[in-house]
Amino acid sequence: MELGTIGIWSLAFTHGDRTEARDAAAELEELGYGAIWLGGSPGGNPRGDLVTAAEVLAATDRIAVATACVSIWERSPNRLAATYHALPQQQRSRLLIGLGVSHADFVGRYREPYHALRSYLDELDAVTPSLPSTARMIGAHGPQMTRLAAARSTGVHPYLVDSAHTAWARAMLGDGPMLALEQTVILHTSAETARAKARTMLAPYLKLRNYRSAWLRRGFTTEDLAFGGSNRLIDALFAWGSPDEIAARLTEHRTAGADHVAVQVVTDTPATFARQAWRDLAPELVTT
Repeated sequence: MELGTIGIWSLAFTHGDRTEARDAAAELEELGYGAIWLGGSPGGNPRGDLVTAAEVLAATDRIAVATACVSIWERSPNRLAATYHALPQQQRSRLLIGLGVSHADFVGRYREPYHALRSYLDELDAVTPSLPSTARMIGAHGPQMTRLAAARSTGVHPYLVDSAHTAWARAMLGDGPMLALEQTVILHTSAETARAKARTMLAPYLKLRNYRSAWLRRGFTTEDLAFGGSNRLIDALFAWGSPDEIAARLTEHRTAGADHVAVQVVTDTPATFARQAWRDLAPELVTT
């Protein structure tokens, strides 16, 4: 599936007004972005992942649409595959389904994530008709999940990572599988203001074991994770500044081996469509 080099990742498509969601999706297509990522909060998508995807697909003609990510605990393989195949073929050809294991904090029956995901993929493959591996992507950070994604899907979608992680993931994946990461951005040139906004956004993730473990594996320390995150952590995970400075950060990921970068603009609420920011960034990003 062709995602282009830059997409937009937004919680607003799953949390915001439905009419504006359709209008915003059509505008992103016209601005030249390659994909729309339907962000899900750590606790899940309140509307239903493929319900939202169908609405966005119907409002657009060319742009790819990706879920990030469907929790394997909330959608049975049978139901997920059936919902996917219920969509018109022209829409299915533009849909990428991101799958993730979520977090023990939100799932009562949570169990060892690697084996749970592997079993889920086995069931997906056994369904008739199945959800093809080319239409699915895995939200992965660690080595086991990344290898599983390379073998059983079109690639990986890491979240809240730096360019060093991108280089590591590309080395793990090799040349074939897709590396499509999320990059959170703040359009503000003041370090103090940008870092404050970043810490507000990062706060719930700092409590989650899976993310903490991923950051510690990448060389950050427990001190970096304390008190809202050190400047070192914030500046590694968030791109802030002017549009051209943000574009330079995305280039770092591309140079490190990313095929696609999904840009999430920090907003005050999950329901906010950052439409002016998307317009301001487009001249720099869609040619990056």
